[in-house]
Amino acid sequence: MSAAETHDDHHDDDDHHDDDHISHVASIKVLAGTGGALLVLTIVTVLATKVDFGANINLGIAMAIATLKATLVVLFFMHLKYDRLFHSVVFVGALLAAALFVSFTLMDSNQYQQTNIWNPDAPPAAPIGPRPTSG
Repeated sequence: MSAAETHDDHHDDDDHHDDDHISHVASIKVLAGTGGALLVLTIVTVLATKVDFGANINLGIAMAIATLKATLVVLFFMHLKYDRLFHSVVFVGALLAAALFVSFTLMDSNQYQQTNIWNPDAPPAAPIGPRPTSG
């Protein structure tokens, strides 16, 4: 028996494993609709920057639109909608973890607002004297 025949025999044995693979071909209508929705959301994002709702609300709007766009990409372009439920649970868990980290960071940011230079034309005076040393 030659090496080629042995390889062909093993290939025939592996054919029954094709049922384990999940594949889905998205229609042009779904892909075009998702692409159109992403384009509209991008326009909404740009238009939202023109309106000042306040720093916190603008950030919330931007994060909500970005999350929606990322969800559309993951669901339709990366086919998560047609995949196993476990993968959806992992994705939602990752989103919740990221939201948790961002919210903890935002809760702490008010403490340092006075140290930010808000007017670059009139920066605060430089400190006078030697640099503090740890010791």
